[in-house]
Amino acid sequence: DMKIIVDMVLSHTSIEHPWFNESRLSEDNRKSDWYTWADAKPDGSPPNNWQSIFGGPAWTFDTKRGQYYFHNFLKEQPDLNFHNHAVQKQILSECEYWLERGVDGFRLDTVNFYFHNKNLQDNPPRDDSKISTGLQIEKPIPYTMQAHIHDKSQPENLEFLKKLRALMDRYGDTMTIGEIGDDDPYKLAVEYTDGDDLLHTTYNTHLLVGTGEGSISRETIETPMKEFAKQSGDGWPSWAFSNHDVVRSATRWGKGIKNRDDFAVLLNKLLMSLRGTPFLYQGEELGLPEASIPYEKLQDPWGIFMWPEWQGRDGCRTPMPWNKDAQHAGFSQTNDPSVETWLPIPHEHAIRAVDEQSNDLNSVLSRTKEFIQWRKTQPILQIGEIEFVETNHDNIIGFERILDDNKMLCLFNICEDKVKYKEIELEPLECIFKTI
Repeated sequence: DMKIIVDMVLSHTSIEHPWFNESRLSEDNRKSDWYTWADAKPDGSPPNNWQSIFGGPAWTFDTKRGQYYFHNFLKEQPDLNFHNHAVQKQILSECEYWLERGVDGFRLDTVNFYFHNKNLQDNPPRDDSKISTGLQIEKPIPYTMQAHIHDKSQPENLEFLKKLRALMDRYGDTMTIGEIGDDDPYKLAVEYTDGDDLLHTTYNTHLLVGTGEGSISRETIETPMKEFAKQSGDGWPSWAFSNHDVVRSATRWGKGIKNRDDFAVLLNKLLMSLRGTPFLYQGEELGLPEASIPYEKLQDPWGIFMWPEWQGRDGCRTPMPWNKDAQHAGFSQTNDPSVETWLPIPHEHAIRAVDEQSNDLNSVLSRTKEFIQWRKTQPILQIGEIEFVETNHDNIIGFERILDDNKMLCLFNICEDKVKYKEIELEPLECIFKTI
């Protein structure tokens, strides 16, 4: 039974949007306060110290209106002013447009960014001992030097989400999933899903951090799960190891791994065994590694800004490889060899194309599909509680899934050596599921 979930970006629009074009005309037009505008300080500097995630101040001066406008992301993405009830009403109308057409729910981009502090107070410096940014950047940048208590995650956000949920409930069996990027994502995840009048589930970026090759560890998985569990409430989490904003997990966590296929399968099984809703990013079922993109072919403004420290997000955004020997790996149907796709398709992706893996029972794709089918028969993995076990081994991730009087022990050997948990021996990169 296929469901269609639409990605809704509600926090901001394009700088070319008609709403923004009208808003920037003057300080007294119909949409003058649909965005966040503020006067420059007497010395011409921005209204406060807020920083854009993608580099530089979160304020850009508009010569037409003679004021600064606020943008958490690119300067081409001005933030809507959700303190304006007309904006809220219009946004809900946009959502209703799609619900009327039968979509089954929304993935809500940057769901905690809708509101900002109305007084535009400066953010304080970040206290490294207390908070984490959740960004992929592995070195200090202005954005990560602040505690983001005024530019996002405001209490008014909850009231708007209740309005959105009330709209969703009018259309029956619908779903909302929110993307959270916050200094305390676990607390916020519970707040945003606690009760039947808010979001159904959320996911955050704290299983997605890192731009270089590292290694997965017990702490990588246990810490976010335990932090979420420590928060009060009955919120339901979601988890992803990769998405369109981060280095693919097979590369990000695969330092020193020789058997990349078995490692990719292990990651997919681990993700789908955690308590919560798993989200498998396109290409992970093929075991795709991060693509290396030449600078001249980069499209991501963030990557261009960060070059050469980091190529940005383009390495995980390359086209899906469908047919190994087809032009553009079957992603584009053009036969013109001079036409290029938005991003290039590397050879190491083409050889892992869907058609190559579909007829190989030992491929990442076939084994992942087999596990998904088996998981559908295991309610304990779908809705059971989770309790981590002490494995006494850095390379063994172990937990029990519990449903009523039933328990299932889940063990994952994350290294390429044989390891042992009590009397159970695990082969390199082996996963074991045992009813106990």
